[in-house]
Amino acid sequence: MTPTIRILAAVACLWAAVFAAPAAAQGFPQKPIKWIVPFPPGGPTDSFSRPVAQKLSEILGQPVVVENIPGAGASIGMDRIAKAPADGYTIGLATTGTHSINPHLYGARLPHDTSRDFTPLTLAVRYINVLVVNPKLGINTVGELVAYAKANPGKVTFGSAGNGSSNHLSGEALKYVTGAPMQHIPYRGSAPALADVIGGNITFMFDIPVTAMPSVRAGRVKALAVSGDRRSPYVPDVVSMGEAGIKGFNDVGSDLWFGIVGPAGIPKPVMQRLNQALIQALRSIEVRERVALQGFELWTSTPEEFAEVIRSDRDKWGKLVRASGARID
Repeated sequence: MTPTIRILAAVACLWAAVFAAPAAAQGFPQKPIKWIVPFPPGGPTDSFSRPVAQKLSEILGQPVVVENIPGAGASIGMDRIAKAPADGYTIGLATTGTHSINPHLYGARLPHDTSRDFTPLTLAVRYINVLVVNPKLGINTVGELVAYAKANPGKVTFGSAGNGSSNHLSGEALKYVTGAPMQHIPYRGSAPALADVIGGNITFMFDIPVTAMPSVRAGRVKALAVSGDRRSPYVPDVVSMGEAGIKGFNDVGSDLWFGIVGPAGIPKPVMQRLNQALIQALRSIEVRERVALQGFELWTSTPEEFAEVIRSDRDKWGKLVRASGARID
């Protein structure tokens, strides 16, 4: 092959690649899409994903099949997404935990890089945790809880869904910014931890509104504050940490979100098609109603905006993980 022919062949390949990407997007999707939830069925991530996937299927005209792949703090399911073909036919749910917390908890043991091995598609929702205590303690504010912990070293305990969970680190954030001695007690899920707050076996915990507020309304626990930088529209009578006088809490770790990602390298036209379809699904009346029932606030974005949130939150939560000494054994 002469140099001239080689050059012409290279140019032809380049032009073929240029025109192939838009063509791929125009024909996308041509087969079912897999939506991986890296958590067990029945939880908030699963309950959120299924109505969004159903609406996305209607918009794209292809089935969107939800598959639960739990385990290892969601890293097994996330790794399945990271190692899937970058063609847009495998996407899945990402959370603050999977992308901003796990890199620091697992370190080199995490089988993927959350800043390099995924294509951010869009943010989906933001949410908060509610700080609840056993009402028999007679504690009515976060300030009183902190004072009680300082006056009774070794007596105050807080529960969570397990080491490294967002409600674990919400407790660590409170401990870190106040300097109050508080002992973390990990559970296998939030439900048994909440049961022990109600039973008086532990002092307090952070939990999402959809699970915490029924017990608050029934008088079994008392809500002291929400973890965000402002009040939640779903629990407007509960003050934010800032209003409770806990300075610095929102700077070390209060941002909680769900988003949708795919493997790294999805062609830009396909990525844009998925972003547009996902936002349309998320903003639909049906999904908005389901999101509201779960106590989530809609939060959509461009892929670039989502990538920046991942980067910023990864830095923020990393400081808290290191300061707290939280780890996965």
